[in-house]
Amino acid sequence: MDVPTWVWALTIAAIVGMLAFDLFGHVRTPHAPSMRESAIWSSVYVGIAVVFGLLVFAFSGATYGGEYFAGYITEKSLSVDNLFVFVLIMTSFAIPRELQQKVLLYGITFALVLRTVFIVIGAAAIENFSWVFYLFGAILIYTAVVQARSGGHSKDEEFKENSVLRLTRKVLPTTEEYHGDKMVTKIDGKRFITPLAVALIAIGSADILFAVDSIPAIFGLTEETFLVFAANAFSLLGLRQLYFLIDGLLDRLVYLAYGLAVILGFIGLKLLIHALHENELPFINGGEHVTAVPEIPTWLSLGVIVVTLVVTTLASLAKDKKVKQQQAAAGLPVTGTGGASGPAAPQTDADTGSETGTASDTGSPDTASRDADGLPAPR
Repeated sequence: MDVPTWVWALTIAAIVGMLAFDLFGHVRTPHAPSMRESAIWSSVYVGIAVVFGLLVFAFSGATYGGEYFAGYITEKSLSVDNLFVFVLIMTSFAIPRELQQKVLLYGITFALVLRTVFIVIGAAAIENFSWVFYLFGAILIYTAVVQARSGGHSKDEEFKENSVLRLTRKVLPTTEEYHGDKMVTKIDGKRFITPLAVALIAIGSADILFAVDSIPAIFGLTEETFLVFAANAFSLLGLRQLYFLIDGLLDRLVYLAYGLAVILGFIGLKLLIHALHENELPFINGGEHVTAVPEIPTWLSLGVIVVTLVVTTLASLAKDKKVKQQQAAAGLPVTGTGGASGPAAPQTDADTGSETGTASDTGSPDTASRDADGLPAPR
């Protein structure tokens, strides 16, 4: 796929422009977006991604168009799973709902920059070392197994700070209370970072883990660096609005983890088959290509991804409906499989910095430990 420099420049400019529009048009003035606002802008960003894919279809053909859509849908699905961890972080730091947009947008921008670096490194590795496909395939299959065993994220899961956050608290002076939407504030002539900045570092730490399976997954669907970059960028754009749009729905997607496990395992298998076709390792078939097993075509990859997500979503909603009916029949409060969930964090009193909401108010985990090592597994 030959992509002119001006197309790269135009695509990057459009993405930067959308991030800037988000910052100055929505996030600059702290507010909690309404369901209507979130739905409209989520639709706009999905629409832009779809139009981009149709342009790829029109100018580069069905193969590349299919690769883009397969990559975009996969990355978008993985991003939805990542929202579970974002909910835990928001709850752990008791971020007021009107301030959550800023943290999310900055976190998404960091993720985009980070993934761009990983994409460049991954593309260079694939170009020079065909055995990288074996590595990527093994990573995805391992992740799929871990994902299936974990069963996904629970509303009762607790966020655990990692060593990066603990080091940040030791090295940088940190306030206990929020100071509006400021990341840094000055008290008695001394600069402090606020909990909002610490939460942003937490999301950035999580983004590094997310990229470990996100980048191999997209390279398993297309080797075109331009499509890999575009699919990642468009999947991240609009994630802020999606976070608020599916308020209360995350915990109801009880089978999402299993669906993602199937998709990651399938892509991992696809990568291993491709690695055999490109094989140059001397201890496998004498260094010769192994072509006995046919490669998985793009149309089949796209079909498996879409069908898996549709079945997973419908099964999750059916399960939630059944649980609600059982709760109603038993005379219990009707909460469904996810309980009273949602990304709203406990509010913080402006004067004291203390939490005025509770875990039951927000549907978030009851408590959030800050003692153990590591972040929650992103998959």
